[in-house]
Amino acid sequence: MITEIKKKYAGGSGMGRYLNQGNESFEKSVNSEIYIDKTGVIKYTNRVLNTMQGYVCIRRPDEKIRKKVQENWDSLAKPLDGLGIFEKIFTQIGAVTGDERVPLQKKAVIVMCADNGIVEEGISQSGQEITYQVAESMGKRKSSVCLMAAQANAKVIPIDVGIAAEETPEGVWNKKVSRGTKNFLKQPAMTEEEALAAIEAGIDSVKKCKEDGMTLLATGEMGIGNTTTSSAVAAALLNCETAAITGKGAGLSDAGLLHKIAVIDEARKKYQFDSKDVFRILCSVGGLDIAGLCGVCIGGAVYGVPVVLDGVISAVAALVAERLVPGVKDFLIASHKSREPAAALILQELGVHPVIDGSLALGEGTGAVLMFGLLDTVHAVYGNRTTFSDIRVEAYKRFTDV
Repeated sequence: MITEIKKKYAGGSGMGRYLNQGNESFEKSVNSEIYIDKTGVIKYTNRVLNTMQGYVCIRRPDEKIRKKVQENWDSLAKPLDGLGIFEKIFTQIGAVTGDERVPLQKKAVIVMCADNGIVEEGISQSGQEITYQVAESMGKRKSSVCLMAAQANAKVIPIDVGIAAEETPEGVWNKKVSRGTKNFLKQPAMTEEEALAAIEAGIDSVKKCKEDGMTLLATGEMGIGNTTTSSAVAAALLNCETAAITGKGAGLSDAGLLHKIAVIDEARKKYQFDSKDVFRILCSVGGLDIAGLCGVCIGGAVYGVPVVLDGVISAVAALVAERLVPGVKDFLIASHKSREPAAALILQELGVHPVIDGSLALGEGTGAVLMFGLLDTVHAVYGNRTTFSDIRVEAYKRFTDV
């Protein structure tokens, strides 16, 4: 199975080339060769291991549908671009799904649950047992994200990708790779095989959702210590000062934050990362939840399902996915700017723009579910199509490109 994962989903680091239909090329910051065939399918060949080749195929968003959705917006009885960024998001969803109706009827949030060995270093005020307890609440559909998703008519899919317990809570999908990661100050958090298995779990969850008719997905996570792992990964990928992007997580004291930063700095000194060495960074200081969500992002691109990102952990996973498989970001929608300082920098690096700026830090996918509700509200305008001709008013003319 691991060999199959490597062949299907392997990613890498270094410098590669993007080859378009005109045979022109430019550098990409991953070890990938990328070919676009005549049907618009992007094919990647890249490496995680020196001895293993792999591929991922992505069909580019449909630009004709994107243009058609924009034309639909412009025909409605409202000022041009009056709904701002939401109009852009709708053109993106239409282009990704290939459907100008912008289908939002079936939505789900995929919540990756996993523990992190770095908790041994006292970087959280909570113990690992909390991860199991919250996942158990998700299984009973009583956690915060479940209550909010019910209002948004969305399904919650909690997945045990690495909870530090022998059993998986009832109502939670069992995709356990291991019982948590290792303490990354002592050894790499994950083996390559473990990270790849978690990525595969994420990709396969999207495939299952696609088969079940889901047209819009969101990312969520639960795992004590995962703001430490996400800050460590982000600092290495962005090659920036740890203190500049590390926050208090679920509520550290000032002294606790300084300790958290020191732990991450010690790990960076230990591993001596190159920011281009994406997969090694993920394996060394990442988490199984981050790897799983990376797979969800890649899966959205592979199966043509737009993915709404939640907070900082989801953003880090998205950056890993984009660095491994360039082009994934075209399938991603940013819901909000988390109050964790890394979030804004990562979203800027990805070139995606968050809609909500509410200083959110609950996790579980709650910010993304809030976004679901906003999209449904906007769809009431798009779907019901009150046009200028309906109200006998001359349409606005567009003088600039969208």
